[in-house]
Amino acid sequence: MAVDLLLGLQWGDEGKGKIVDVLTKNYDIIARFQGGPNAGHTLEFDGIKHVLRTIPSGIFHKNSVNVIGNGVVIDPVVFVKELEALEKFNIDFKKNLIVSRKAHVILPTHRLLDAASEASKGKAKIGSTLKGIGPTYMDKTGRNGIRIGDLELENWQDKYRALADKHEAMISFYNVDVQYDLADLEAEFFAAVETLKTLTFIDSEEYLHQAQKEGKTILAEGAQGSLLDIDFGTYPFVTSSNTTAAGACTGLGVPPNKVKDVFGIFKAYTTRVGSGPFPTELFDEVGENMARIGNEFGAVTGRPRRCGWLDLVALRYAVQVNGVTQLIMMKADVLSGFEKLKICTAYNYKGDTIQHFPYNIEAENVTPIYTEMKGWKADLTKMSEASQLPQALNDYIEYLEKELDVPIKIVSVGPDRKQTIHRK
Repeated sequence: MAVDLLLGLQWGDEGKGKIVDVLTKNYDIIARFQGGPNAGHTLEFDGIKHVLRTIPSGIFHKNSVNVIGNGVVIDPVVFVKELEALEKFNIDFKKNLIVSRKAHVILPTHRLLDAASEASKGKAKIGSTLKGIGPTYMDKTGRNGIRIGDLELENWQDKYRALADKHEAMISFYNVDVQYDLADLEAEFFAAVETLKTLTFIDSEEYLHQAQKEGKTILAEGAQGSLLDIDFGTYPFVTSSNTTAAGACTGLGVPPNKVKDVFGIFKAYTTRVGSGPFPTELFDEVGENMARIGNEFGAVTGRPRRCGWLDLVALRYAVQVNGVTQLIMMKADVLSGFEKLKICTAYNYKGDTIQHFPYNIEAENVTPIYTEMKGWKADLTKMSEASQLPQALNDYIEYLEKELDVPIKIVSVGPDRKQTIHRK
């Protein structure tokens, strides 16, 4: 049985959590393949909002098994808080949540290193979430990291101590004032590790291989977005992992020839949290209205998201890099009420008109070229069938489908799982 992938196509915050929740009923296994607690997957049902950081978004479905793959980095303290927040749902974590032994562990000193590194950059800050993600992936590639499987060893704390001491020396190198009480942080960390060890640790690549042989259906869930990919994103304003389709293969041990559908999620407009270039960003009342209506605040950091028109150049690039087979458009309801809509169809790049995503999209090099379309006024949030959608929205959708050469199969018209329209 093949594996389907679910990926964000912009700078994150596209709405992956909701769509995984909607699609979970079609899959036996939901598997996270990269990122860590810097993710904030928001799900809403029965009028209640839930934010997941590391745990896969299929956890609310009792018949699905949720796998945390080898490409994920796990902060035991944050992870245990997630478990505690989910206790009221009577989930059998031992059965429905399993963790790869090859996933790396975020230490308290990783978070401190993250804070020291970001503080030392001054005005050149990249907008880190300060969750210790970058330093943990640095230790992974530097072959110094601690993995989940190490926690099963009797002497794992010796390895921890050596690495934590190294981190403290590195923190002093940055010559910034980072206040912390390591003893308190470590006490919380060690207690969380003991709770984490009550879960099921597995060799996830073997587990998924056997699941495929048995004909089980698998959905790989990405975090962040394609434009934050360490290789293909707007470097250095990116995350520290591969957020694109290739990351699902390396982050789960799934061979490329086992990938079937690639679901690409995007907002009907564009947002970005933190620093970094953003060609279609709006600084006027239109952008403010998008942010207000769309409730655009980061699920993890709470920081306001920057808003702008849909960037078709960037979206086409993400579709190409990921090999997207089906598109899912989120937050169409937010654009209701705008008289005119704009779509960036090309860039003026150093005096030339281009339609590809260049190496550098800083404002001094790139000016967006827009196509204008008619808006719609209808309230979409009560709609449940594609036939109810206003013609102007259908025109918007059909224009994107033609330009991207990929069908838009789902349109989200609100945050609740019920506010989802499937198109034929």
